[in-house]
Amino acid sequence: MKNSAMPPAQPNKRLRVAFLLAGRFTLSAFANFVDVLRLAADEADMSRPILCEWTVLSDTLGPVRSSCGVRVQPDTRLRNAGSYDYLVVVGGLISDEVALSPAELAYLRRQAAAGVPVVGLCTGVFILQELGLLKGYRCCVSWFHHQDFMDRFEAETPVSDQIFVVDRDRLTCSGGHGAAHLAAFLVQRHIGQSAAIKSLNIMMIDEAMSGEKAQPGQALTRRARDELVKRAVLRMQQHIEMPKPIDDIARDLGTSRRTLERRFLSDLNQTPLKAYLELRLERALIRLRSSDASVTEVALACGFCDGPHLSRTLKAERGITPAEYRKAQGGGAEPELAVGVLLPRAE
Repeated sequence: MKNSAMPPAQPNKRLRVAFLLAGRFTLSAFANFVDVLRLAADEADMSRPILCEWTVLSDTLGPVRSSCGVRVQPDTRLRNAGSYDYLVVVGGLISDEVALSPAELAYLRRQAAAGVPVVGLCTGVFILQELGLLKGYRCCVSWFHHQDFMDRFEAETPVSDQIFVVDRDRLTCSGGHGAAHLAAFLVQRHIGQSAAIKSLNIMMIDEAMSGEKAQPGQALTRRARDELVKRAVLRMQQHIEMPKPIDDIARDLGTSRRTLERRFLSDLNQTPLKAYLELRLERALIRLRSSDASVTEVALACGFCDGPHLSRTLKAERGITPAEYRKAQGGGAEPELAVGVLLPRAE
């Protein structure tokens, strides 16, 4: 008589994901994405790859250094790669160096041509764009890298006011915690909503966000809660050097200037113009304390006419000149040299 006791059937993997890590990749984007898969794959926090499977691909299996210095060891050679539901490219620091090896780039092209959905996390979007894999697709980049993207790909306009974008078989994400929300979107699609919610909750993320949610960005004195205001602020952040007229920002967002002003006053208790000025001044202060650029250079990079214009505005709004601010930060720049004009010294 045959033994009727049979091992329990293992459910088929519902979600298979492979990663390609660029040199100096962003560790947080990778970790957030893969941790959602890990938590969705099993019960509680046991980490067994039952419902999900994930692997890091490489042509050499040499460790890949992240932007923070931590190295990740790939576990599957390209020649041993299986079939995957998604191929995720994790980017990192922007430079002129080749982020992926020629073999990895060729593999990425082949998989995209074969119809495998491709995901770009953080500046992985730059890699996909350089390979021509985003031609005809909408793509998402962080507001922080919006200008970098525009400078490198002049004919393209990325989406920089959402946490991620799904356009057919191309999925792109701004990075950071947005990677967790994109991974949760895929978990919900392939495994179910409860698995996605469980993963995020264990990671202490309150709720899953859809791709249309606005990216968090440079902080204002008050935190915006209105989604229209958040999107407007992101547009402002993307146009610091050449400030965009408020009428144009409202038009881009499909609303009127009057409506935008009303929403700003209700949400932030300030007008769009005042909020825009606050963002530009904060960016100027960051540059003043983190670089040795002249005040004129800082002024032009932050949408002011010249050094004296920045000096007058900063004095009026914050009660301090660029030179005084740098001196307080330990820069010690002379006031008259810093702004390019002779300023009266305080008695």
